[in-house]
Amino acid sequence: MWNEACGPSLIKNTRETAHAIRKLHLAKAKRYLEDVMAHKQAIPFRRFCGGVGRTAQAKNRHSNGQGRWPVKSAKFILDLLKNAESNAEVKGLDVDSLIISHIQVNQAQKQRRRTYRAHGRINPYMSSPCHIELILSEKEEPVKKEVMS
Repeated sequence: MWNEACGPSLIKNTRETAHAIRKLHLAKAKRYLEDVMAHKQAIPFRRFCGGVGRTAQAKNRHSNGQGRWPVKSAKFILDLLKNAESNAEVKGLDVDSLIISHIQVNQAQKQRRRTYRAHGRINPYMSSPCHIELILSEKEEPVKKEVMS
């Protein structure tokens, strides 16, 4: 298990990115996130999809076509996956059979700044960071059912 506090990346983008790589093999998830950063594949936006444009790349991932390329979230989760991979290697796990069994994104405490408006007004300028919880586990071989005769 590995927990990480996410910096200034947006919680909604990070949630959609995490949901896209859930239950994937580690190598496949890393390759997918690298493709997202290179704009070769899109992250499908399913829950937080208001105002998100449609792209043909999102249709490949069983979506309604809405998708984006959240580079900052993808980079942060990719760094987290690399860190978890080296931790698993130190623990003696087989890195080739690791899958992302659990990934969860929670809200962190909002950070406050202020923006100065016309006529002497001041409005809040909040950021929405997040916490990411990640569990990698080895994929178990399926047990064949015994034939009853």
